[in-house]
Amino acid sequence: MSGKDYVEKDYYKVLGVPKDASTAEIKKAYRKLAREFHPDANKGNPEAEERFKEISEANDVLSDPKRRKDYDEARALFANGGFRTGAGGNGGFGFDLGDLFNGGQQGGTFGGGGSGGGGLGDVFGGIFNRGGGTRSAQPRRGADVESEVTLSFVEAVEGTTVPLRMTSQAACKTCSGTGAKAGTTPRVCPTCVGTGHVQRGQGGFALSEPCRDCKGRGLIVDDPCEVCHGSGRATSARTMQVRIPAGVSNDQRIRLKGKGAQGERGGNPGDLYVTVHVQDHPVFGRKGDNLTVTVPVSFPEAALGGVIRVPTLGGPPVTLKMPPGTANGRTMRARGKGAVRKDGTRGDLLVTVEVEVPPETEGEALTALEQYREATAEHDPRAALFKAAEEA
Repeated sequence: MSGKDYVEKDYYKVLGVPKDASTAEIKKAYRKLAREFHPDANKGNPEAEERFKEISEANDVLSDPKRRKDYDEARALFANGGFRTGAGGNGGFGFDLGDLFNGGQQGGTFGGGGSGGGGLGDVFGGIFNRGGGTRSAQPRRGADVESEVTLSFVEAVEGTTVPLRMTSQAACKTCSGTGAKAGTTPRVCPTCVGTGHVQRGQGGFALSEPCRDCKGRGLIVDDPCEVCHGSGRATSARTMQVRIPAGVSNDQRIRLKGKGAQGERGGNPGDLYVTVHVQDHPVFGRKGDNLTVTVPVSFPEAALGGVIRVPTLGGPPVTLKMPPGTANGRTMRARGKGAVRKDGTRGDLLVTVEVEVPPETEGEALTALEQYREATAEHDPRAALFKAAEEA
């Protein structure tokens, strides 16, 4: 992509977010659009595939704070024609903005000798992969890739390895990234002589801009590859085994460094971000590193106390001693029976007691309950409630 195309593209519009959108808003918008236009969900639809490329490209820039800053600054600099300062009236007051961008390298109008660095060259070097217009294209890091996986409750607690199909941009395998049809090779662009940039007069200034004939590549493809249409990049699908660590929680986002899209011109690959969705368990719940379970007990067990057996996740049951007078809803703790922590230790199993009331009572049980009611007739369990209401 040429630098001109770069700054003219509105990546915020592509993702449908405002220019002051937060990183979280950008990620949310990208995930929604990526799911909608993913090639796997739109097979045989070239328009959806092209839209997916645009969405991935926009996310690649806006999700990276540095690249987003460079992009915003470049668009602001070139807004309304860029450096149109009207200095041409002085006659002979021309200078090459490439010198200015490079911080006053030797031969620049404002620099004299010396070879300083920095300045605006750092900004444009990061955006257009160049400094002043004569440098060769620099390596570019591959795009980050987003994916999702759904795990069972047990898999999330214990950890697992899952196959993950990933679709991303990579060098076209048909043409090996050259963009040219098999048996042919690109030729050096005669306009920019392979630099990818040309000098254009702007009043009294000489502005370096990406070559329009080769679109900044420095090469002309006369017979383009039928797969990538001369771009040198194509959509690549591969299946990889991804290790999900033990103790992962629902909607957690895992970063796998270097597992994203391949870089360009020898650049490092991007990262793979996997969002994990965890299915519910019919018995156990989760609270941080602790597991939760609700255990029904009878009224005599709660009133008189006793020992109860409690199931654990993937292990043998444990026994807990329940003290006399245990109230409904009380939580007890079975240590070391919870989810796996990052350091390899386990959280606890939180056991909540639920006193079970039988739907029907008859025979000796009914007689015993009636005797119990008569024996406790003087005790009003709601007395404290009414007293608190009166004092409030």
